[in-house]
Amino acid sequence: MQGGHVAYDQSTGELPLLSVRGLSKLFGSFKACDGIDLDIGHGEIHALLGENGAGKSTLVKMLFGILAPSAGSISWQGTDTAVANPAEARRLGIGMVFQHFSLFEALTVAENIALSLDEKISISELSKKAAELSIAYGLPLDPDAHVADLSVGERQRIEIVRALLQNPRLIILDEPTSVLTPQEADRLFETLFKLKAEGRSVLYISHRLEEVQRICDRATVLRHGKVTGACDPRQETPASLARMMVGAEVAGVEKIEPAADGAIQLEVTALSVSPRSPFAMPLKSVSMTVRAGEVLAIAGVAGNGQSELFDALSGEYPVESADAIRIRGHAVGRLGINARRLLGAGFVPEERHGHAAVPAMSLSENLFLSRNASDRKAYLAGGKLGLIRHGLVQQAARRISEMMDVRKSGDDPAAGSLSGGNLQKFIVGRELDRQPSVLVVNQPTWGVDAGAASRIRQALVDLAKSGSAVVVISQDLDEIFEVASSIAAISEGKLSAVHPAGSMNREKIGILMGGMHGLETAHAH
Repeated sequence: MQGGHVAYDQSTGELPLLSVRGLSKLFGSFKACDGIDLDIGHGEIHALLGENGAGKSTLVKMLFGILAPSAGSISWQGTDTAVANPAEARRLGIGMVFQHFSLFEALTVAENIALSLDEKISISELSKKAAELSIAYGLPLDPDAHVADLSVGERQRIEIVRALLQNPRLIILDEPTSVLTPQEADRLFETLFKLKAEGRSVLYISHRLEEVQRICDRATVLRHGKVTGACDPRQETPASLARMMVGAEVAGVEKIEPAADGAIQLEVTALSVSPRSPFAMPLKSVSMTVRAGEVLAIAGVAGNGQSELFDALSGEYPVESADAIRIRGHAVGRLGINARRLLGAGFVPEERHGHAAVPAMSLSENLFLSRNASDRKAYLAGGKLGLIRHGLVQQAARRISEMMDVRKSGDDPAAGSLSGGNLQKFIVGRELDRQPSVLVVNQPTWGVDAGAASRIRQALVDLAKSGSAVVVISQDLDEIFEVASSIAAISEGKLSAVHPAGSMNREKIGILMGGMHGLETAHAH
């Protein structure tokens, strides 16, 4: 690869690798992207920042040929081009690693890579190439390993290696560290610096502003589909970058004081759960106690039993032992979600669409569906079997929207019409509106911008301050340190001991997330 300047400098007269002018995308009358101008130089790591719904995903989908622009132009190395589809993008030299992986768990690493290649190549030759490339870039992979047996960090390496096998000049990375431990993230950054040294470029999308400061040469900020600023992130602070993204100061979270001797609200004792599918993670003798006034944050890399733990705590999949889970002193292991809600528990699952909300239904309809039998009576005209009083339900939905600053297109729109961050605010607010004594939240700010994340985290802390017990399952270490009064880590279905938040740092949590629970005593004190 021919090298270029670290960042495109108009004063040198060098053409940028990629140049976008007036790029727009309309969905009906809504402008997801509105006249975007962007230059990416040779050999630079360029951050793309913005709130949820700012237009980032729409922009990169146009660059990668998934969406066709409504107006504007894309120039590749000085030549106007139409990126008709992803195959054309790859031919030009553009690779993309999506936030959500597209891998077949029953296939091997090499077989998954082969499915995405435009050229025909034997599996044996591909295995050799992939192995050599993975070693060269510090992304070690076994081409013959089945994806189902790999950690999430290893799965991400597959996505990056198969992008690199196309020999790209520009790689687009969407939230690449959201599933990595701190140690794995450091390794990824070394790979990106190696790519940069070769003269390749990276377009880096992340809500983790400390990372952007650390590795990016330049940043372009989108707000409401328009470019609102550009900067050298190394000259900024996370607070100033967040302010550029949201157009206002982002409030910090007021920390919770460690709970004293609050009443036990949630108790889990030797909870073991067999895998429900060939690729599920079994839970292995999980125990924990959460008291009133406490936020217990559970860290972990995706795929280590978080979903299974949430399902067990919520009652979505009742467990064999009734006593394995107790809510406010009641044995609930064999009870379902509704029975647990009646005891004062609330739950926010990781997946917004289809699990936490029905996309095609309105916000008020989703609110009604999520209420337990007792709560619903308030919304029925004739008691248990009465007609739904839609006005009252819509009034409650408006109250929740105002409380959580949910931005929506109409008074009571379909849940699927909201951006991810705004729908997440509504879903969290929907549970908080019930003032639950126990709240279990899985990935509360997954893919959510700085402003929305701050509001959600503060709401969780405030709930604990009011006397509730809160469990936050999260892969975001910044979030964990922001909200937690106590911290544990889950690895391969096992939960570490619980530690006071003040005794932990990123390195110690990273060790626990890696499954080295035997070292926790030495490292936590």
